[in-house]
Amino acid sequence: MNEINVCLVDDHQLFREGMKLLLEKLSFIREVREASSGQEFLDSLPGAVPDVVFMDIEMPGISGIETTRQALEQYPDMHVIALSMYGEEAYYTKMISAGVKGFLLKNSSIQEVEDAIVNVVEGKNYFSQEVVTGLVQGLTRKKKSGGRGDLSDREVEVLIHICKGYSNKEIADTLFLSKRTVDKHRENILLKTGAKNTAGLVMYAIQSGIIEL
Repeated sequence: MNEINVCLVDDHQLFREGMKLLLEKLSFIREVREASSGQEFLDSLPGAVPDVVFMDIEMPGISGIETTRQALEQYPDMHVIALSMYGEEAYYTKMISAGVKGFLLKNSSIQEVEDAIVNVVEGKNYFSQEVVTGLVQGLTRKKKSGGRGDLSDREVEVLIHICKGYSNKEIADTLFLSKRTVDKHRENILLKTGAKNTAGLVMYAIQSGIIEL
């Protein structure tokens, strides 16, 4: 992987300094910058746009949710990974809607941090197992009726494979379709569900009862 720039956005200095020391040990990290608030981060963007951002969810002033939304409106290619603590499941859906590509607990290992960076830079989503568990439990409690909504049988089939982590090419091979057809199905599913990314599609599938976890 090419060298990348990272920014840590968190209002706790001790946490930022500790995580910075760990990140600087990774061979592909060119620079690690810090911001103590959402506003400080947004103000820094015109002159220094990072490749990956670790964003605290709850901060004084502008929240991590709003900071992420505003930042990605300006720089949609930036990869944002939310930093979470136990008990913050209520914010997950909002952060996903804002456009984050992953979630990490603040007590994650450096190996998990590295895995998260590699995945989001490659265009994938990354959720730590603890976050996935909390997310699924939260969605199960709030599970809504309505089933598949406006999705066709084929779109539901494609969505199930997306939730399993299949790429469009793998889905095409499995369902004996052309990749172009699967690309179109995926585009239609995103439009119909209002999801912005794969994580959003997984959430929709869980909430709608299309998949069970």
